[in-house]
Formats: sequence, C-alpha cells, structure tokens
Amino acid sequence: MVSTLRSNPWIVCPKPNPKADLRLFCFPCAGGTASAYSTWSQDLPSNVEVCSIQLPGRGRRLMEPPFTRLSRLLESFLPKLKPYLDKPFAFLGHSMGAVLAFEVARQLRTDKDPEPIHLFACACPAPQIPIKKPYIHKLPKSVFVTELSRRYNAIPESIRKDKAMMQLFLPSLRADLTMLETYTYTMDKPLSYPISVFGGFQDNAISIDSLEAWRQQTNSSFVIQMLTGDHFFLHNNKLAFLRALSQQLYSIKFRYSLSA
Repeated sequence: MVSTLRSNPWIVCPKPNPKADLRLFCFPCAGGTASAYSTWSQDLPSNVEVCSIQLPGRGRRLMEPPFTRLSRLLESFLPKLKPYLDKPFAFLGHSMGAVLAFEVARQLRTDKDPEPIHLFACACPAPQIPIKKPYIHKLPKSVFVTELSRRYNAIPESIRKDKAMMQLFLPSLRADLTMLETYTYTMDKPLSYPISVFGGFQDNAISIDSLEAWRQQTNSSFVIQMLTGDHFFLHNNKLAFLRALSQQLYSIKFRYSLSA
C-alpha cells in the first residue's frame, strides 16, 4: 500500500501512518492545493492518517489541465481513490471540496464500494441549495478576481499583487468555479452515516440556514458547529478548528472502537 500511496498524484499523504486505523481524506476549496493540510497530522489524534486530494492544474500537477465538469472529475478520480479504502475512512471538504466529497461518497455507494464512516463539510451550503447567482466563472479576469474576493475573500492580497502568481493561480480557480457553478444536484436517498458541518461566524458568503440544510443529507446523526472566522476559518483559525475536529474524531474512535 505504501508504494501505491507514493505513486498516486491524486492523493498526498504528508505523514504516512501505517498504524492509523482511520484515514481522513481532505478535499480542497476552489483553487486549493493539498499543501493546505500538510501540517494537520500533528494536531489530530494519533490514530488518524491525513490524506489530501491534489486536483490537476495546481501544486505538483500545475501543468495538467484542470477539470471544469464534476462528472469528468469523478470518472478520473474514483479509480485512483479506491485502493486507499482498505481501512475505515472519513471525508472532509472545504467549500467546493465539500461538494466533491459528497458526490464521491454517493458514487461509492452506487458502486457498492466501501463508504465513509463520517462526512465533514466546512464553509459550504448543502448540495441541494442552488449556487448563488449571478455566476462569475465567465467574467473577465479583473471582474472575476474582484467578485471572487468580495464574496469569499478568496485571494490573498499578496497573490493579487503578484502578476506571475496570478497567472499561475487563476486557471485552476476559474476551472473550479466553472465546475461548481455548473454542478446540478440530483435527488437521492440520504447518506447512512453522520454528517458534521463547520461554519465561520464572519463568513458572509454562507448562511447558517444553508449549512443547517446538510441535515437533510443523512439518516444518521447531524452536528453543526460555528467558529470564529470567515470563509477560510479552518486555516485562519486553524488551532481552534483542529481542536473541534479532533473532538469529533475522538468520538468516531469511541463509536467504532477504533484503536491506534
């Protein structure tokens, strides 16, 4: 399994943990990279192995064309994910990543493959909530950047002022927004395992009602927890978020009698 993990460009495990009995797959926000989760292992329970999803068009996959349709992404990604499902696992998604995690989870169910034992959704409306309009993925570059920053505070000023960095950053960001804004939710039966939702009190883009709506997507338990911070609270308020996440991961360990 170790050689498989290292040879798979889709999944990055910054701190392999052969003794772990739970894998936490982290799906990034629009334009995000696997590196956003590179230090999480040191602050999470020792029985958890963090595996970050690295999408094409960014990071070490910068030269690969990014996907603009979620269905195409699923077709390419799922065969690369399935070798990792040899032990209990959970999904965590940030913003767009929560939609990706949700649809991957539903496809695993359809394919009768192992399913997550928990889904964590961060700073993302429930998938049945329509995407906010007007859509922005087709806007000219300067307007696109301005609107993206206004809605989500998504691009650090240091990157906005660096033309070379923006040149590298924008294609994957626009592709991800295209994928998100062309996503169509299909009604299906709720998931059979718990969903936990995290939101930021200062996140002006995401309403609490839209976070609460995730409750409709599970027949199991549902928890929502609000933390100080904006759309990027899980990085800007990382320690508080990881403490809250750790508490829930410990409860999973107890519930499923997992032990490192």
